[in-house]
Amino acid sequence: MLYRLLRPLLFKIPAETAHRLTVAALRAVPLSRQLDMAPTLIQRVAGIPFPNPVGLAPGFDKNAQVPDAMLALGFGFVEVGTVTPRPQVGNPRPRLFRLVEDRAVINRMGFNNDGAEAVARRLHERTGTPGHSPSGIIGVNIGANKDSPDRIADYATMTRIMAPLARYLTINISSPNTPGLRDLQDEGALAALLDAVIMARGGNTTPIFLKLAPDLGHADIDSICRIAIDRRIDALIISNTTISRPPLLSPLAGESGGLSGEPLRDLALQRLRDFRKASGGGIPLIGVGGIATVDDAWARIRAGASLVQLYSALVYEGPGLVRRIVKGLAERTRAEGMGSIAEAVGSE
Repeated sequence: MLYRLLRPLLFKIPAETAHRLTVAALRAVPLSRQLDMAPTLIQRVAGIPFPNPVGLAPGFDKNAQVPDAMLALGFGFVEVGTVTPRPQVGNPRPRLFRLVEDRAVINRMGFNNDGAEAVARRLHERTGTPGHSPSGIIGVNIGANKDSPDRIADYATMTRIMAPLARYLTINISSPNTPGLRDLQDEGALAALLDAVIMARGGNTTPIFLKLAPDLGHADIDSICRIAIDRRIDALIISNTTISRPPLLSPLAGESGGLSGEPLRDLALQRLRDFRKASGGGIPLIGVGGIATVDDAWARIRAGASLVQLYSALVYEGPGLVRRIVKGLAERTRAEGMGSIAEAVGSE
């Protein structure tokens, strides 16, 4: 209710400024985590027992400033980043746009972040236990610098730095806002990238997830699944923002960048189904894109997602959305007569 009252005021502020103020407020007002876990919602992926399957997608907490505050809102896990080896200012402003009429967001941020050294220091300071504490699971989303002469080397560097500090790593090669980055999804480049990342991880057992674009063709999906399973990647995250433009109402629809929110929902759900079919269920999937209700999350799980993530919906629904979805998933699991939400994965 409070958020509904504040939202008109927040929406008068430019989107990026409002986001920066939100993070500052979360840093200033510590929130305590309430461990109201439903045993039926515990999901084990890559050996990690996630207390519930609803996670915060990267982009909100790029610099690991408020992961514990976000966990306190009810998220089962938080993914920080994207983080690059060196600090990066990103693309020129304005670069973040609310498409209110479409309940959507377009961003062309460009991996703006404080860099690996600063983020690693914050992660190390928050807990003496690498990657997590009693208050929750933190993953780190890693990327390459825009001006890097060797982007694969950047991912290897980030893996060496972050693997000891993260509960899992996400290799982000699907942002549309770093020119040429999505080329790493091509078969030969992807194989070389994953080999470099696995070698850089060394003896560390930190799971590796791979985040992919929704704009891939079926041949790309088949080859990615084959390579990921061959390299024993721990999970695929489906999907990042889209460069496509379904019919939109907002006058900002022509802005360049990645589209997220409600208009991405159907495309992201279909790509999840495509990856489920191509992989034969041989690799865990994480569903992202346009998830704003319990029904959205449940549909993604039934289509094959072991976990889901959201971010853009928070802009329109506020922080109470997280607990509503978590509670709703517990109720839906009971209503379906299931002893665990794991039974729903891929059940459609």
